[in-house]
Amino acid sequence: MRFSVLASGSTGNAIYIENDEHAFLVDAGLSGKKLESLFASIGRDMGKLDGILVTHEHSDHIKGLGIAARRHKVPIYANAKTWTAMDGLVGEIPVDQRFHFDMETTKSFGGLDIESFGVSHDAADPMFYVFHEHGRKLALITDTGYVSDRMKGIIGASDAYVFESNHDIGMLQMGRYPWSVKRRILSDVGHVSNEDAAVAMSEVLAEKPTRIYLSHLSKDNNMKDLARMSVEQTLQTKGIIVGDYVDLFDTSPTEATPLVVV
Repeated sequence: MRFSVLASGSTGNAIYIENDEHAFLVDAGLSGKKLESLFASIGRDMGKLDGILVTHEHSDHIKGLGIAARRHKVPIYANAKTWTAMDGLVGEIPVDQRFHFDMETTKSFGGLDIESFGVSHDAADPMFYVFHEHGRKLALITDTGYVSDRMKGIIGASDAYVFESNHDIGMLQMGRYPWSVKRRILSDVGHVSNEDAAVAMSEVLAEKPTRIYLSHLSKDNNMKDLARMSVEQTLQTKGIIVGDYVDLFDTSPTEATPLVVV
C-alpha cells in the first residue's frame, strides 16, 4: 500500500492511496486542473482511479469532485447524508457513478479493506477512513473537533497517520478571525489544535515504526515549524521521542508529498 498527501489545508484537501490492484482518492477539494497537476507530480493518472471517497461536503473537500468524476468517469463513494448535502454543490453526477459508503462499515476491494468511521465536525455526517492491507494500516483523521475514545480505538496502532494539527491556540485567540469563527474552530465540531492532536497521537501510537503527516494546518493560525515543534514537545512529555520510532512529516496546500509505502 502506497499513499501521497496531494494537498492539505483550508484551501483544499486530497489524499491518494493505492496498492498493486486499486487506486483511490480521498476528497477532491481543489480544481480539476490542480488535481491533475498534483497527480502528474507523483507520476499517476486520475483516469485510473477506482473511486473517490468523500469525507464531508465542505468546499475544501469537494471543490473539484464533480469535474474530476465526470471528466474521468470515476465512481464516487459517500454516505447518504453527505450525498444529500452535496446536491447542488458538485453538479450532476451520473447514477452509475454514485455509490453509498455507510459510516462504521468496511468495503473490500481485493486485498484492500477500507473502513469508515465518524468524526465530530460541523457537517452533515462527516467520516474518515482507515485503509488495511496485509496487516498494515493507514489512518486518515482530520476535520474533527476532538478525538474520542471510539475514534482512538479505530485508528490505534496504525503504521501511518494523516493527522489533523490545525491551529495554535494562542495564534487563533490573538488572530483576526471574528469571535464566532474562533468559537467554531475551538468547539467540539471544529478542528483539533496542535497540542490536542499530539495528546491523541500519544494515546494511539504503538511501539513500532510510524509515520505521522501533520495535516490541515490553518494558513492564518498555524505554521509548519510551530506545529511540528508543538507536537514533538507534547509527545515528549508523554514519553514518546520523535525520531525514535515515530517520524513527523509536513504536508502542503499546494505540493504533494512523495509517494511512500506503508
